[in-house]
Amino acid sequence: MRLTDLAVGDLARVTGYVAYAAQLMYLGLIPGTEFRLNREAPLGDPVEIRYRGFSLCLRPTEADCLEVERV
Repeated sequence: MRLTDLAVGDLARVTGYVAYAAQLMYLGLIPGTEFRLNREAPLGDPVEIRYRGFSLCLRPTEADCLEVERV
């Protein structure tokens, strides 16, 4: 499943990447990292996730590169 398939408030875990792997890993989104989808803009761009004590906003193209599973 992709990050864009989650609803606001869902808790999920990173399982892999489709693209942008290096850039997302530099930000701490390594496989196994749990996060919560905090907010989504009205038109879906960007989405905000919260993990490891901070928030990160991702564009839809970046968010769609994350493979996740619900926790």
